[in-house]
Amino acid sequence: MSTAAPPLPTGPGAGTILDSSLADAVADEAALRRFLHGLPGVDPVGLEARSATLATRSIKKDAKRQAIDLAIAMVDLTTLEGADTPGKVRNLCAKARRPDPGRPDTPTVAAVCIYPDLVPVAVDALAGSGIGIASVATAFPTGRTSRAVRLADTQVAIDAGATEIDMVIDRGAFLAGRYGRVFEDVVAVKQLCDAAPGPGPRLKVILEVGELATYDNVRRASWLALLAGADFIKTSTGKVSPAATLPTTQVLLQAVRDFRDRTGQQRAVKPAGGIRTTKDAIRHLVAVNEIAGPEWLSPYWFRFGASSLLNDLLLQRRTQTDGHYSAADYITLD
Repeated sequence: MSTAAPPLPTGPGAGTILDSSLADAVADEAALRRFLHGLPGVDPVGLEARSATLATRSIKKDAKRQAIDLAIAMVDLTTLEGADTPGKVRNLCAKARRPDPGRPDTPTVAAVCIYPDLVPVAVDALAGSGIGIASVATAFPTGRTSRAVRLADTQVAIDAGATEIDMVIDRGAFLAGRYGRVFEDVVAVKQLCDAAPGPGPRLKVILEVGELATYDNVRRASWLALLAGADFIKTSTGKVSPAATLPTTQVLLQAVRDFRDRTGQQRAVKPAGGIRTTKDAIRHLVAVNEIAGPEWLSPYWFRFGASSLLNDLLLQRRTQTDGHYSAADYITLD
């Protein structure tokens, strides 16, 4: 009887598009484990010191206005509450279309992010706008269910018209070292996305960095998701604290840059949860520019998952334009 580990599935990120060294890394679970544990360790002191340095960067007034507009265009405007209603989602979509009705030159956001059962409401409300419809899936936010249920949850969102799928990994399986199980989950969801009519939804893989305990685990989870075919790697569900921080976003940015260096394929990053102010958003844009590179400075390659951030961006945009602070009353509330 053979004791060799069974092969992992050949997914969109495995085998067919990877160079020989990375294809070998996903040959089976043992190979995947060796690869992930062979990644360079993250120096937490150095990482956090660099974050502190990035946070001190200042930018000129003209550049700040451009950065605010770019940040608005990168927002995935989000509501993920049990009390969400069709009316609340319609209001969210109206804000996505016209973030500041008094300033029609304000960019639209990149996408709205909602639960699968509310996707049809967003499809109707955003028709013809070009704004994406992101749906969480795979038993959000815990991801703790069978693969069949995870796939069924994803299919509901795809059939309803979602253009982006935000899946969660099973952190319990990851922390128990069952990397093959997590890899297979991502491959299966990616294959479902690719089988959808048209271009198919882009897949964001949520790592939930606040539960991964170490920066080394964040790096391993990032690479696992990229190897399995993730179009985005995303920090958090927004339901666990800490969510997105500048150091963890740095780890994800470093991973996508290293992945592109090895494969020639660019993948996107989405920090989510905990980014509430314009200052925080600009600090993240500085990190994108300096760690991943300026080619990531577009809504296709970088997003903010946020609910309250947009209002602060709009107020600061008015401040830059008018030369004085505007009252929050001028901004529509979510």
